[in-house]
Amino acid sequence: MSDTALDLTRQAQDLTRFIRDEIPLARTMDVQLDACSDDHLTLLAPLAPNINDKGCAFGGSLVSLMTLAGWSLVELALRRRGHDCDVFVAESTVRYLAPLWDDFRAEATLSPEADWATFFSTLENRGKARTEVACVIPGEDGKPAATLSARFVAKRREPAA
Repeated sequence: MSDTALDLTRQAQDLTRFIRDEIPLARTMDVQLDACSDDHLTLLAPLAPNINDKGCAFGGSLVSLMTLAGWSLVELALRRRGHDCDVFVAESTVRYLAPLWDDFRAEATLSPEADWATFFSTLENRGKARTEVACVIPGEDGKPAATLSARFVAKRREPAA
């Protein structure tokens, strides 16, 4: 593994610890980092703390894991470039396509129409920027069990006085 890839993995692990420490739901869901790159981030969650009354994954856990994966993708990109921003989800659409009966993962990538260059250029010029993220939870048959399309906004934090 290259030093750059190792550094990215370390930063993603730090971010995952931050999520678990600062977002009680993430700790309760037992969210874990699976993989990351500049354009992709995957989080895992076990079924046991995320189960519904039917014995499959709770829909709220699915959308939460996808939202956390999308947020993490944007937050990690900002941190890697030294930007101190508040990141929040401004809008999202979720589709539940199939039940899940086992542990699950959420994969987040930039949407095809989004790119980091435009996002960071806008952030530099305006102090805030938005980007579109696509998330998927693969089903047991390899087809999507759930999808999320979301717009995340980053707003530069003002330096403390």
